[in-house]
Amino acid sequence: MRTPRAAALTALALLAAACGGTGGGGAAPTGGGTFTYALPSDPGVLDPATGVLGVTITTLSLAYDTLTGVTADGKVVPGLAEKWAVEPDRVTFTLRKDATCSDGARVTPSDVAASVNHIADPATKSPIYGVLMPTGMKATADDAAGTVTLSMPKPFSFILESTRLIFVVCGKGLKDRSLLARGTSGSGPYKLTEAVPGDHYTFKVRREYAWGRPGSTIKDAPETVVLKVVPNEQTAANLLISGTINGATLYGPDRARLEATPGIGKKAVSEANGEFFYHQGEDRPTADPAVRKALTQAVDLKELAGIASGGTGKTPTGLVLPPRPCQGDTVTGHVPAHDPAAAAAALDAAGWRAGPDGVRVKDGERLTLRYLYATTRGAGTQAAAEYLAAAWRKAGAEVKLNGVIDTKLSESLNATQDWDVVWLPIGVPLPSQLVGFLSGPAAPKGANFAHLSNDRYEKLVAEASLKPAAEGCAQWLEAESALFESADLVPVTETTVLQAAKGATYEQVGGLFVATSIRLGQGG
Repeated sequence: MRTPRAAALTALALLAAACGGTGGGGAAPTGGGTFTYALPSDPGVLDPATGVLGVTITTLSLAYDTLTGVTADGKVVPGLAEKWAVEPDRVTFTLRKDATCSDGARVTPSDVAASVNHIADPATKSPIYGVLMPTGMKATADDAAGTVTLSMPKPFSFILESTRLIFVVCGKGLKDRSLLARGTSGSGPYKLTEAVPGDHYTFKVRREYAWGRPGSTIKDAPETVVLKVVPNEQTAANLLISGTINGATLYGPDRARLEATPGIGKKAVSEANGEFFYHQGEDRPTADPAVRKALTQAVDLKELAGIASGGTGKTPTGLVLPPRPCQGDTVTGHVPAHDPAAAAAALDAAGWRAGPDGVRVKDGERLTLRYLYATTRGAGTQAAAEYLAAAWRKAGAEVKLNGVIDTKLSESLNATQDWDVVWLPIGVPLPSQLVGFLSGPAAPKGANFAHLSNDRYEKLVAEASLKPAAEGCAQWLEAESALFESADLVPVTETTVLQAAKGATYEQVGGLFVATSIRLGQGG
């Protein structure tokens, strides 16, 4: 992967975003008017080749189309492409003939190919290359036939599914990418008309928009969409209750207030997976699978989940967030169960015996765990760290808590390797996006920051990667379970956020607006 490895992993965590739709009290829909949505931070540069943060992707989804889309249940549906033919190492798309760019130019296969190849160009240094777009992908166009082919150097399971994350630039933006810093040049249903960084972004509807996912229409959509930057969540909740804005996604304590407020449309949706990894370097006590399993057994994961999520999480069922391309529960029955007595016996059997101060010792070395976590992840993460420390101290470990900001977390993960256990929420839409972090060369030479080496996982992934997604799903799911059975990483909770609305309805899937779904209520 060309991007800094820790930064790429952090990007995967930040990509996690809400999936689902929410309503605003059942008001009858009508066209026209202005829909205002609160962004938690400024989206930054708007060039799709640099858009890796969730807030940026949400913003871009109003103005750009992708070749395919996905429904809430994970089904791939047409976007700019009306049909496709999938082979193990390539997929050929036939484009719709009626799609136009916001400047009036027709969208061509060459436009799609240029968008893909720009991201893959080493000179671009795109942070989404190897994250949202798989490493090695390239595109060739046949404008006469109306087709574009995306190919990989070798078979890749999710070659079709990955296209729902690649925004297609067209028109003037292809010739002058500087226009994309604070403007848009896409074929989506809205066009950016005003950008005031740190304050708001205004989009105007394109009434000629007649392409996109089946069954969608722009006819009744709002004339204007305003994305207002509201960093303070309490302020966003107040604005929503007062009707000043129509939509917001809430992460913290203010969600409880909105859930109790009449007239607010609300839906809790998955946002990320909360989990912790054990460092398996040769000099670490957690290199021993018996120690990893024992430490996992020492923790009541159900209680920890409630603490980490503030009681708003879901029971985790896998590493990939909805809408998943592979359906199934990879967690239940595969994680070592809570059993403090068994944990103590296992540590004894592994040679870790209690010393005079209660800390276990083996060959003169104390069982010391340096626990790394990001302080910017909220009060739940801090409370979870303290809970884990207490559980492991009771089991006979010496625990040193190290709370750092995100940038320091990235540095510690790879450069200094100064940790034994790390809390690292990750949200990805495809299992293939995690392979480089869960196997292969260890940090700092590779992306495998925890030095994982799970032969069963690697064998299953290698087999699954050669098959189309649906055919390989059983092996992708089994591969995840292999990680949990070896306690390489421990899933704790599937954290959720609250999608809220007032006087409007809207849908987001995987953090992307389904822009044609936005509707204002009567009087909105």
